Amino acid sequence: MRLLKASRTMRLIVLLAALALVLAACPAPAPAQPGAAPAAQEAAPAAAAPAASAEKVLNILYWQAASLPNNHLSGGTKDADAAAITLESLASISPEGDLVAKLAEDIPTVENGGVSEDLTTITWKLKQGVKWSDGSDFTSADLLFTYAYCSDEATGCVNIEQFDGVSSIEAPDDHTIVITFDNPTPYPYVAFVTSAGHILNAAQFADCIGTAAQTCSEQNLAPLGTGPYRLIDFKVNDVATYERNPEWRGEPAYFDKVVFKGGGDAASAARAVLETGEADYAWNLQVEPQILIEMESKGLGEIIVSKGGNVERILINQTNPDPALGDMRAEYDDGNNPHPFLTFKPIPQAMSMAIDRSIIATQLYGFAGAPTCNIIPAPPYYASTANDSCLTQDMEGAKKLLDDNGVVDTNGDGIREYNGIPLYVRYQTSVNPVREKTQALIKQWWKELGIDTELINIDAGVYFGGDPNSPDTYQKFFTDVEMYTTGPLIDPQLHLASYQCEFIPNKANVWAGGNIPRGCNPEYDELFRQLTTTPVGPDREAIVKQLNDINVQNSYQIPLVHRGSVSAKINGLEGVRMNGGWDSEMWNIAEWSRSE
Repeated sequence: MRLLKASRTMRLIVLLAALALVLAACPAPAPAQPGAAPAAQEAAPAAAAPAASAEKVLNILYWQAASLPNNHLSGGTKDADAAAITLESLASISPEGDLVAKLAEDIPTVENGGVSEDLTTITWKLKQGVKWSDGSDFTSADLLFTYAYCSDEATGCVNIEQFDGVSSIEAPDDHTIVITFDNPTPYPYVAFVTSAGHILNAAQFADCIGTAAQTCSEQNLAPLGTGPYRLIDFKVNDVATYERNPEWRGEPAYFDKVVFKGGGDAASAARAVLETGEADYAWNLQVEPQILIEMESKGLGEIIVSKGGNVERILINQTNPDPALGDMRAEYDDGNNPHPFLTFKPIPQAMSMAIDRSIIATQLYGFAGAPTCNIIPAPPYYASTANDSCLTQDMEGAKKLLDDNGVVDTNGDGIREYNGIPLYVRYQTSVNPVREKTQALIKQWWKELGIDTELINIDAGVYFGGDPNSPDTYQKFFTDVEMYTTGPLIDPQLHLASYQCEFIPNKANVWAGGNIPRGCNPEYDELFRQLTTTPVGPDREAIVKQLNDINVQNSYQIPLVHRGSVSAKINGLEGVRMNGGWDSEMWNIAEWSRSE
């Protein structure tokens, strides 16, 4: 099947990329076949072991504290990872790019009869004997419920795009799910796959669909799971505590307890693993490379790096975020509420041209970053070259572009105007040293261009949180531009789906859509429909590039850095296999252990 051939190619690409990351301390494991159990990571030399404890505790440090362990209601990676310790999906994606069965018996294909010849249905067989952590049976009814829950717009499910193109989901029996698509779907492994597809317990969440979803605090803060650990305590924006799940279907998990702690900053999280040994694992270490290398030299732990499709980028608000608009603030309103100057393309184009991405990537990301002009930078065969001019800063060209389009400084205050409106930009991102330094550099370049910039930094727990009443979430986008990182899976269809017109966040859908910039382009939507029916191969690759280019060339987004995921683990922690952002870093936590 062409899909599986493509998967093997993707796996090779990921492996080659991993080998190029010279600071990744562990060699890549041998590629696994689809559905096969992943191999254990080779252990690093252990530091001197602490005094033995009767209780085996895994201390995980996420300096962006988890706000909700039901990640269907919160778009932050930290929440998806907190959820992934106990919730599961039908399948995950390994670092090699293989689909790995979890709650499914195996991975359906055309060859094994699980995917129809016309690519319109996929049939998943569920593992039998699986129990929820309360001892109740896991069945196909739980998938039917999760579909109903997440596809109801009033729920505010941030993972609603996983069901894009799905016309129906049926359960012929307790252990079979048949997903039918509106059209032939060449990559059908989206719904219920990876951490975006976590399955909820139907009985527990029965009364939590639609507008009731946000009010179900008891369920949202303590979801039942089928994973190796069960959640026993959750403190919002602080710490989550798990214990072995007695109903786990596999070998008992190694650790008696998992403590998923939030707070602090990236540097202190790195220090807790690499210098003091207070934590076993630290995530998302957005710290200057030279500082991380110095910490690693202490010999207590190691830096681990994995690259997928994540891109740090600036999103350009296509709507007016003026607070004077009240309820219409940042509302698309069928295109009747445009931004007063950022929808005039020469302005964001000039803003992009003024940025020196090489400085940002080299000085702030080091071995974990490379400059990029694309929102789809990987795998390489999906990466467009049409925007490569952005790799070289062109300040003079940016100034000329604005001059030629009448965007000039008329009163001599150093700030250009458009239709009499000064180019004053409010630029927000999360509290993070690397992001704050990126902001500072870009503010300087934009000042030289003639744009005044106010920098806003919001606590990550709030910024990436799911509180529909907070004005400071990235989904609401109540500023002119904002910056963060996301990226596609192995196949970019789900990521690209979110930029369709129908997924623009608004008050009516509880700000849950994935089209954060609010760019609505009929050409894009039509091309995306073609993508959903185009088989894996050159034609599909061409459409992906076109969709990428529409986003970039219409200045809905300004890509900056192709980011690797950087975490750290203490010596002796085994089984960790980072997967480049293709899935949660906790995807295989059942295999984590500590050398004795």
